[in-house]
Amino acid sequence: MIVDDNITNLTVAKKALEDLYSVIPVSSGKKALEFLTRTYPSLILLDIEMPEMDGFDTIQIIKSNPDTRDIPVIFLTAKDDNGSELEGLKLGAVDYITKPFSIPLLLQRIELHIELVTQKQELANYNRNLSKMVKEQTEIISELQHAIIHTLAELVECRDGTTGGHIVRTRSYFEILLHALEDTGYYSEEIIKWDLDLIAESAQLHDIGKVAIADSILRKPGKLTDAEFSEIKSHPLVGENAIRSAMCMTKSKEFLSNAAVIAISHHEKWDGSGYPYGLAGEEIPLSGRLMAIADVYDALVSERPYKPAFTHEEATRIITGDANIHFDPILIEAFIQVGDQFREAALLHADED
Repeated sequence: MIVDDNITNLTVAKKALEDLYSVIPVSSGKKALEFLTRTYPSLILLDIEMPEMDGFDTIQIIKSNPDTRDIPVIFLTAKDDNGSELEGLKLGAVDYITKPFSIPLLLQRIELHIELVTQKQELANYNRNLSKMVKEQTEIISELQHAIIHTLAELVECRDGTTGGHIVRTRSYFEILLHALEDTGYYSEEIIKWDLDLIAESAQLHDIGKVAIADSILRKPGKLTDAEFSEIKSHPLVGENAIRSAMCMTKSKEFLSNAAVIAISHHEKWDGSGYPYGLAGEEIPLSGRLMAIADVYDALVSERPYKPAFTHEEATRIITGDANIHFDPILIEAFIQVGDQFREAALLHADED
């Protein structure tokens, strides 16, 4: 687009350019702005000294409009003072050519700036495509990671014939409690640092240490002996060790670090009577305290060879009665507030046994 109130100048410039470019000659800044509502030229040659609306006013409007601000503008003017040139560049012009101008010079300047625009567009397209490729590859890696984690968790369940669907349900309860903490503000200073989706995914590995427990114990329908229960109690340590061994082989440690903490701490009790370390109160990591509630609730509402499934109400009474003994009393308050969500999650995943 060439914008100049001098018809002779418009004619000369159009004739010089029309063999190489599609040219729109416009005789005023106001008409140029009208054209720019319908068409977007690759470059604008803009005269400064025009009646009604000069080039400075015109470029300010062009650069203030998101649809036109990226169109390069070259000032064409009879002014040759440094102040006018500086003013034009400050307002967003990419170049400044003094009239009368050399046609070869004008063509060279136009070619240069159109080439810069083309390169800028190509770079933007490349960056968009690169971002898309990175996102796609990240999603593929993430999906693969999640699939492997889920498969490992299901492997534990396959060995324990009494706890089908336990991983899916406990993850669901764990997530419900996480969101309850967000809503209530309990432990907000700690959970604000967490990636909630990541830590919920990590919770699936809380029982990974059971892969080392003998089938005769893991699948025993009756009461365990003291020796057998001692072996069962080793699974948090086995799980943590296995996860930390995996951490030594990868740079992406946050996911596995969360899983290791949950694996080692989900059988600790608030009063210090749990295992493997007998931690008490807030010595027990928060994620382990959350997992303890999810784990016990699922054990209570699920049928086992040695007991029937308890109702939600019965399970709730048992868990709330163990506040300050087995469970963090603050987390029990959160549990009570989302009890209906626990019931719904249990019903939703009941068929996964």
